[in-house]
Amino acid sequence: MRNVININEDWRFIQEDAGLPESLPQDWQKIDLPHTWNAIDGHDGNGGYARGTYWYAKQFETPVQPLAGGRVYVEFPAAGQQATVYVNGTKVIYHEGGYSAFRADITDLCRAEGENLLAVACSNEYKDSVYPQSADFTFYGGLYRGVNLISVPNTHFDLDYYGGPGIQVTPKPCGDGATFEIKSWVTNPDENFTVLYSIYDEDGNEVASAVRPADDAAVTIYVPEVTLWGIDNPYLYEVTATLQRRNEAYDEVSALVGVRSFSCDPQKGFILNGVETPLRGVSRHQDMLYKGNALTAEDHYNDACMIKELGANTIRLAHYQHSQDFYDACDALGFIIWAEIPFISVFNKDPAAHLNCISQMKELIIQNYNHPSICFWGVSNEILIGGISEKLVENHKELAALCKELDPTRLTTIAHVSMTPIDSPLHHITDVESYNHYFGWYGGKMEDNGPWLDHFHEVHPDICLGMSEYGCEGIVTYHGPNPACKDYSEEYQALYHEHMAKVFDERPWIWSSHVWNMFDFGCAARDEGGVKGRNNKGLVTMDRKTKKDSYYVYQAYWTKEPMVHLCGRRYAQRAGETTQIRVYSNQPSVTLYMNGEKVGEQQAEKVFVFTVALKDGFNTLVAEAGPVKDSITLEKVEKEPSIYVLPEVTERAEGVANWFKLAGDLDLKAPMEFPEGKYNVKVPMGEIAKSEEAMKVVSEAVKLATNMKVAPGEGMWDMMKGMAPQAMVEMAGSMMPEGFLESLNAKLIKIDRK
Repeated sequence: MRNVININEDWRFIQEDAGLPESLPQDWQKIDLPHTWNAIDGHDGNGGYARGTYWYAKQFETPVQPLAGGRVYVEFPAAGQQATVYVNGTKVIYHEGGYSAFRADITDLCRAEGENLLAVACSNEYKDSVYPQSADFTFYGGLYRGVNLISVPNTHFDLDYYGGPGIQVTPKPCGDGATFEIKSWVTNPDENFTVLYSIYDEDGNEVASAVRPADDAAVTIYVPEVTLWGIDNPYLYEVTATLQRRNEAYDEVSALVGVRSFSCDPQKGFILNGVETPLRGVSRHQDMLYKGNALTAEDHYNDACMIKELGANTIRLAHYQHSQDFYDACDALGFIIWAEIPFISVFNKDPAAHLNCISQMKELIIQNYNHPSICFWGVSNEILIGGISEKLVENHKELAALCKELDPTRLTTIAHVSMTPIDSPLHHITDVESYNHYFGWYGGKMEDNGPWLDHFHEVHPDICLGMSEYGCEGIVTYHGPNPACKDYSEEYQALYHEHMAKVFDERPWIWSSHVWNMFDFGCAARDEGGVKGRNNKGLVTMDRKTKKDSYYVYQAYWTKEPMVHLCGRRYAQRAGETTQIRVYSNQPSVTLYMNGEKVGEQQAEKVFVFTVALKDGFNTLVAEAGPVKDSITLEKVEKEPSIYVLPEVTERAEGVANWFKLAGDLDLKAPMEFPEGKYNVKVPMGEIAKSEEAMKVVSEAVKLATNMKVAPGEGMWDMMKGMAPQAMVEMAGSMMPEGFLESLNAKLIKIDRK
């Protein structure tokens, strides 16, 4: 029988390209897996992180297989981002792509007696042929999901096909029952082998079975009465495949599956088991503070539970294949999942890069086919940041077709960057579509979101439209009575999400919405809001310790359990005659008490706003909503702490004003000119960077417009170098005063183009 042996303990690691060792190095660092060398520098704010080829080594004994001719495989659930594997000095496999499983048969290299040496050269260096090329998150390196040995008889369920499980189950509702279309693949079968299939309910009762020859093992089994898998009742059946030789079981694989039907309609949104079910949830990255992406099964499960507590019913798993532990948790807890490959931000025309896309898509689908939670395969994210071409469109069509070839049961989707035109050729390639919009943060006003969605829906009534990303930074240090865009305050983030939750609640035809992001996550290149190295748009901090007020906005909208939350507990010291107290609840009314006295009672929809006059010193506030209560303590002070305000907020406002002073007496309403041989706002950033003078002007403009630092070799340069300043400033939209773009162009056309 199959024996899966975890070998995560007692490894050696060296953070340098030390070369292939001949024996277990005694001077390398002792570690256990999972491990990443970027656990700290991937998000500590020092401006960069280690990207190189580093080495792991481990001794292991050859597993004992009682049957002659047995095989031994080494299995890597993931290795970021490229890995070359050696056994006893011989190369056995090279794998590109940092998020999917791969295996190698090492039987013939294993010694009959004594220890074997397993060595892995792991790299997170940039490579032209490997996606992601550039993106707004840290590319952690390492063996961050552990390593296994798998011992099997010579005849066994397949282990060689794109890291798949060797069994594929497609349950389909059929009246009160369901058909289970099952395929399995057996390596080295002969006439002596059969495959026995058994289907078990959640109580362990066998409800159906079938037997097939091992060399033709596909079968359809009918189960007369089934319980459907759903968000509120994620019922799982276990399907086992046992490889038998006469009276002996040689090998066995199994899958937990769910019976469900789903579809999308442009006017009705997502439909699960015949019921219209708007998908409302979050996106998730797979890292944690000072762990990087080297998470345990418990870490993954706890993340899923926290999202369930929020009341979400969907998760977009960005921007790569996630751990099997997390998909398993989603199956068991009842989430609808969008799973995608890291075809993101920057398109590489190298044919080898496209082949890597195809390979990663095959691995994603083949390895995860059996998960009932997954309903959507994502083909790309914000890919037009680097511009469009016929080849890019062609590649998307090929990827969408590949998804249908491998899995005709699920829907394909795409995440468009905000400035993707409404008439873009990237529309109508996937079954459903979504946009990443940050109106109210990077550009425009939060109030722009609803009208934009309505307009797209009117122009394309045949497209199922969703919102794959939206959000804004919320740093729990910053507070104030007048929250505003780009002040990074917890209060503005909460106001923004109050508005967005209402926008989607009023539009059930939006098939899905995914907050960016559930958790703050590592992005070593970032430097925003006084917190470097991270994207701070999470509803929860990266250490999972603090749920921001914005978390409770969605809990009020989505959860069915009674809840009430008093906002502003970290805005603990307040000045002024009065202060605003915001309360979130899913109950119809809220009563507020201060220092034991009733302040008032309100009826409202999710958001309740009270104005109170704090007493000198400390004040206790209690909110009561039906069966639930919450309390906070606030202190009235003469002056609020200076740490509540980010210094950059004042600097940016002054900078915009100074920009126009420097523009002089320009006629900012006159048509822009584009003289030959001069720079202008339509020239890509990569070209502008050839002139130090022009780059300085544009860097200042981008900082003012988006509050992001842009310079060659820093931050998000790889993603932004193909963009022109005009597109970047237009992203800021109404956040920028009239004439800003014209003034930028007026400065650039004075500079000779190199």
